[in-house]
Amino acid sequence: MAKRVFVIGLGIFGFNIVRELFESGFEVIAIDKSKQAVQGIRDFATKAIVADATDKAIIDRVGIQEEDTVIVSFGEDLAASTLITLNLKQHKIKNIIVKAPNEEYMTILEKVGATQVIIPEKEIAHKLARGIISPNVLDYLPLSEEYTIFEMAPPESFLGKSIGELQLRNRFHIEVIAVKNVITDRFVMVPGADFVVKDGEVLLVVGKEADIQRIT
Repeated sequence: MAKRVFVIGLGIFGFNIVRELFESGFEVIAIDKSKQAVQGIRDFATKAIVADATDKAIIDRVGIQEEDTVIVSFGEDLAASTLITLNLKQHKIKNIIVKAPNEEYMTILEKVGATQVIIPEKEIAHKLARGIISPNVLDYLPLSEEYTIFEMAPPESFLGKSIGELQLRNRFHIEVIAVKNVITDRFVMVPGADFVVKDGEVLLVVGKEADIQRIT
């Protein structure tokens, strides 16, 4: 059974979250008090409901369960976001993701029960800056304060050389944990020292950001 996600608030952010999850095979229920917004999302959601989610009774009425994921996307309407988050917390919903415009709002939302608060503008700016600083880095996943998994296109100097020849561990203190060929979708986990890096491949590496920047 596909994981069920409720998205409350259908602005630009909420609309695109609904569509992306729905097209990825999730059961997605979209909720907004605007009839126009709900009509606009009907073709891209499992179900679209016109409702004022600040009404505590709505949680039971639309059938949100403890194991469901709920995304609250109200932009700068802190009162609505806070009330909905608090209601969801009182219903023991385990995964409550809330959009916030800044870190002050983030602190408040975390205190009333949000399990994750995101600031889209900040994350986009951070990702854009990373792309300028390290143009070979395609994506990244932080593991801790120090270490991150990076998806990167190999620099031209890597092409035609084996993992052993590149000596990435000794020279840059990073480990190649996987290689993906973007043309064939072939995936090689933990490539050996004799694996030769070729054009059209993407490297998954673990290391510190400063070390990755030295490469790119």
